[in-house]
Amino acid sequence: MKPQKIGDYSVRKLVEVVDYLSPEFAFIEYDEFKCKDYLKWLSPYFMTSSIEGINLLFSFHSFVIEGNNKTILIDTCIGNHKERGALPSWHNQNRPYIDNLRSMGIETKDIDYVMCTHLHADHVGWNTQLIDGSWVPTFPNAKYIFSNIDYQKHDLIYKNRSKLNDQNPQPGEGDFYESWEDSIIPIINSGKYELVDYDFSIDDSLSIIHTPGHTPGHYCVNLKSRGEQAFFTGDMMHHPLLVSEPEWVTHFCLDPRQSSITRKKFIDNNTDNGAIIFAAHFAGPTAGQITNKPGFQIFKSLDNA
Repeated sequence: MKPQKIGDYSVRKLVEVVDYLSPEFAFIEYDEFKCKDYLKWLSPYFMTSSIEGINLLFSFHSFVIEGNNKTILIDTCIGNHKERGALPSWHNQNRPYIDNLRSMGIETKDIDYVMCTHLHADHVGWNTQLIDGSWVPTFPNAKYIFSNIDYQKHDLIYKNRSKLNDQNPQPGEGDFYESWEDSIIPIINSGKYELVDYDFSIDDSLSIIHTPGHTPGHYCVNLKSRGEQAFFTGDMMHHPLLVSEPEWVTHFCLDPRQSSITRKKFIDNNTDNGAIIFAAHFAGPTAGQITNKPGFQIFKSLDNA
């Protein structure tokens, strides 16, 4: 994704890794014929097809927002040296995420806020890094913004872990205890955090919107500046397919029905209204808008993305 301007703010994408997932891995139910039909607008950035079948591109990235003398990081991906045995592509990685951040002219000390749209392992991983055998905040001057609803829910799960069946996690919560221990608890212990409800804002330009379903406290970030608007949608929409098929549900959502309701409402409210969508896992150009086609809506990448 090329750098984007939203009024007085700039938005850049910091990529950790791009993965290929089968529709079966991603969705509980889906229509293979519709997937093939959507290839004409989803290929090559979001979906590919071969004799082996269809593959969905999933990008794991952060967004860096700069403006009004602040630098804000949204979602912190998977992280390095994290024990994620259930998912080999997440397990004990050693990727150049911080070097890539520095190549953008930003040091870890320059980040003022880290906003985690929810607390799943692939959105909190770079909250911390391993230094001399201990997990410490990666961004030492940042305040980490966590949903209070999600934090309270996950903290209760963690405190009751001895009573639960670790081998049968809820959707999106594989390796949950590990990520809580290495990416959340160290931030809480550092005191560099704020548990927020949905009246949180940074200045007059950036606020959060409660978008439950994927997790109970999932939030989107809304950026407004000089008459322009953008949404950073986290995992409310995992893939552009869900713009056209908002009622399809993934294996990753804790409340699939609520997730579909939230997604459809958001899509209907933001079709052809000029809002720029920055989604957590949309690959390729990433930045785009929701627009109407006869009978359904699609995600259209920006021409300059």
